[in-house]
Amino acid sequence: MAKAKNITEFIIERDERRCIKCQACVRVCASDVHSYDDESQELLSDNSRCVGCHFCEDICPTGALTIKRNPSATKDNAHWTRDYIYRIVKQSTTGGILLTGMGNDKQYKNYFEHMVLNAAQVTNPSIDPLREPMELRTFIGRRPDRIRYEKIKENKYILKESISNLLHLEIPVMFSAMSFGSISLNACKSLAKAAFLSGTYWNTGEGGMHRNLYPYAERAIVQIASGRFGVNTEYLERAAAVEIKIGQGAKPGIGGHLPGEKVSEEISLTRMIPEGTDAISPAPHHDIYSIEDLRQLIFAIKEVTSYKKPVGVKIAAVHNVAPIASGIVRAGADFVTIDGIRGGTGAAPLVIRDNVGIPIELAVAVVDQRLRDEGIRNQASIIAAGGFKTSADIVKAIALGADVVYIGSAALIALGCHLCQKCYTGKCNWGIATQDSYLTKRLNPDIGAERLCNLLKAWALEIKEMLGGMGINAIESLRGNREQLRGIDLTETELKLLGIKYAGEAW
Repeated sequence: MAKAKNITEFIIERDERRCIKCQACVRVCASDVHSYDDESQELLSDNSRCVGCHFCEDICPTGALTIKRNPSATKDNAHWTRDYIYRIVKQSTTGGILLTGMGNDKQYKNYFEHMVLNAAQVTNPSIDPLREPMELRTFIGRRPDRIRYEKIKENKYILKESISNLLHLEIPVMFSAMSFGSISLNACKSLAKAAFLSGTYWNTGEGGMHRNLYPYAERAIVQIASGRFGVNTEYLERAAAVEIKIGQGAKPGIGGHLPGEKVSEEISLTRMIPEGTDAISPAPHHDIYSIEDLRQLIFAIKEVTSYKKPVGVKIAAVHNVAPIASGIVRAGADFVTIDGIRGGTGAAPLVIRDNVGIPIELAVAVVDQRLRDEGIRNQASIIAAGGFKTSADIVKAIALGADVVYIGSAALIALGCHLCQKCYTGKCNWGIATQDSYLTKRLNPDIGAERLCNLLKAWALEIKEMLGGMGINAIESLRGNREQLRGIDLTETELKLLGIKYAGEAW
């Protein structure tokens, strides 16, 4: 029987007139695509190994390399596309689950691209953010139902209401959860330092906090996942906030797994597990089987941290996300993180990533409305995550009801990621999703932090421009203000779920 051959996804073209045979491509490729034949003195490339990261192409001193998608295709068939044929061939060869990294790349409707923003005109003049104050400051946490104060003398009052500790952000954007283990320590340092310098927060993910990240701990949100990796009193007390991870958008209902070969000495110390052993986070928390169980954990964390830090819960965007979020708020959470179907990941079963969950736009809208209808919207902040790629996406998410947005994939792209989606192999040529000491050196955390700061600065300027164009001078005034949105090419059901009108409809 003829053996099925895997389809080569990329083709490497080498311009022999430009190639000086410096062998830089041989030295840098973690996938061993390139090799040098001493006998023939030729450079060879194995197309079947190429993952399309473009690192060799970028580093080639003479520009002799070009990485292209393989134009060779199967017979046109709308149902049996090349990708599905490739998956069947691979699984019939290996008998295993197909893994992938990063976010969902299916052509599901991107609702942000079907919404347009309002603009101020004659009766509501716009604001010039270059000459007038524009407030992007945002707070995360529980607000009181009412503010009580007492007048002690003329023009002087004292607050009688107890206000919980809130996270203070200069821009409504934070760096999403990415653990040390799924990404390199240099990538973690880049995110942590950028958050510290930009007045926002970074998330440790479920892998604990490396000691070299302690200087940035006051701007860290630490996670407690089912595996409880790295969780101890010091971990909780150093952080600014604590997030209980129930699910994530790339793999709702699925646990985490860091293979033992990736658990180095540094990771074992950080996660508090033996070196070389698999780090497995089960799908369920084995102490949470009800809202009451979740409430008990939330208040146990608050007791340990002396009620000085907000405690939130992260869930995946699923069909019944609104009642789930309501239960979480009633269980005492100070914020709810919702991760949509386009959320990224280091490793997930391909079939789960592509077929489970709902878009973040719909999830945020229905959760915000549910909490408002129940009169508890002030009791918790909403953090939206899952595929945010522009400042316009952020503005629209806040208008739908989010308080803050997490970015993960966009941050990694700023660090050099080319979305080859092979994070799970641990062979990231850009030094991001790897623990290989040779590869991690390629990412300079100081330069990485600078690039991330530049991204946040650029987006902050754009957000101010959009707010000014709407005649709004503070991001707080936009939150849940869906009258600033209109839909295009959306059904009545979609408009109803999003809580917005169709383009052309007046106020």
